[in-house]
Amino acid sequence: MAEEKQDKKDKKPSRTPEQIEAEKAAKAAKKAEMSAKAKEKGEKAAAEGAPAEGGKGKGKGKGKKEEEGGVAIPFPQGYLPRLRKKYAETISAALATELKIDNKMAIPRVTKVVISMGLGKAIAEKPRLEAAIKELTTIAGQKAVICKAKKSVSNFKLREGMEIGAKVTLRANRMWEFLDRLINLAIPRVKDFRGLNPKGFDGRGNYSMGLTEQTVFPEINADVVTFHQGMNISIVTTAPDDKQAFALLKHLGMPFRAEEVPAAARKTS
Repeated sequence: MAEEKQDKKDKKPSRTPEQIEAEKAAKAAKKAEMSAKAKEKGEKAAAEGAPAEGGKGKGKGKGKKEEEGGVAIPFPQGYLPRLRKKYAETISAALATELKIDNKMAIPRVTKVVISMGLGKAIAEKPRLEAAIKELTTIAGQKAVICKAKKSVSNFKLREGMEIGAKVTLRANRMWEFLDRLINLAIPRVKDFRGLNPKGFDGRGNYSMGLTEQTVFPEINADVVTFHQGMNISIVTTAPDDKQAFALLKHLGMPFRAEEVPAAARKTS
C-alpha cells in the first residue's frame, strides 16, 4: 500500500518555477479584481445612502430592502440634497439653541419617511393597483412594494394574501429629496390648504399626515391619471417627544397651522 502511494506521488507531474509564478500572478490579479468590484459596490451604496453589503449586516439587509422597496438609480457620487445641507449648516444649530441641547448627537433629526397607499378597491379593480405602484414609484423615486392582507375578513370579502396596498420607505438622500419636494412643491398645490394639523404627532416624536390626491406632486401628469388615490406619509424622527419633533419639522419648513381657538374662548374674549 505504501509503495502504491509512493508510485502515485512519483507520477504526479512537478511544476516549474515559471508555472508557480504564473499561478501566483493569476491569483493576485483575481483578488485585485474582486477588491475593485467590492469597492465599486460600496461607492454605489454610499451614493445611494444605503449600507454596503458585507460585514455583520450581510444577509439582513437584503430582506429589509425587499420590505422597504427596491433601489432606484443612485445619486451622483458626492451629491448632497439641498434640505440636508441646510439642516447641517443652519437648522441643527438653531435647534440646539432653541431646545437647549449641548450634545450635538442629541439634536433631533429625520431618520426615514414611509409613504403608503391603501388600495382596498384594487381587489375588484386590478388596474388600480398597477397604476398606484407606478405612480408611487414615480413620486418616491424608488420602487414601491406591494402590501398583502395578513388575515381574512369575510365581511370585506378579504382573503389572506390579497394585494391591498403599496408602500415605500425612504432614507438618506432620497428621503431628504422627497421632503424638499413635499414641503416646497406638493403641499402648496393642495386645494384650500390652511396648514397641516399640529395634532398629527404620535407622542414619540413621529408625525403622520395625509394627501387626498397624488396629482399634487409635479411628477404626476394629471391628464393621464385614471384613478385618484390618496396616500399617508409618516415622518420618523429621533426626537424623544412631540415638542422637539414639532420644532424640527417647523425649522425644516413644514407649514403647520396655528391652534384653533375654541368657540367658548372667543365668546368670553
